[in-house]
Amino acid sequence: MEKIVERNMLYDFYGELLTPHQQEIYESIIFQDLSLSEVAEIHGISRQGVHDLVRRCDKLLEGYENKLHLVERFVTLKSSVSELRELTKAYEKSRDDKLFGQIDRLCQTILEEL
Repeated sequence: MEKIVERNMLYDFYGELLTPHQQEIYESIIFQDLSLSEVAEIHGISRQGVHDLVRRCDKLLEGYENKLHLVERFVTLKSSVSELRELTKAYEKSRDDKLFGQIDRLCQTILEEL
């Protein structure tokens, strides 16, 4: 399951960098959950050709992430915002200055990430 989510996120961030043909094949496999044989038949290429193209796309998308780290930054920021939301809720209930300090530090961390 985790690999599926990772593939989807990588495609969401970097899919536009693939050629239209690569996008079409990759989307058929990943999003439409078609088999290699089904995709091969639709596009008039071999099953092995589809397999190779999907593996090549996976490597390209992973390579972009290794260089740009956009998915990693997104996941980190999403986690920080969730934590900030929880701290804000707790602060609203208690009005504790210690919580306010934590919120302020977390906001600063998020701003530095951007």
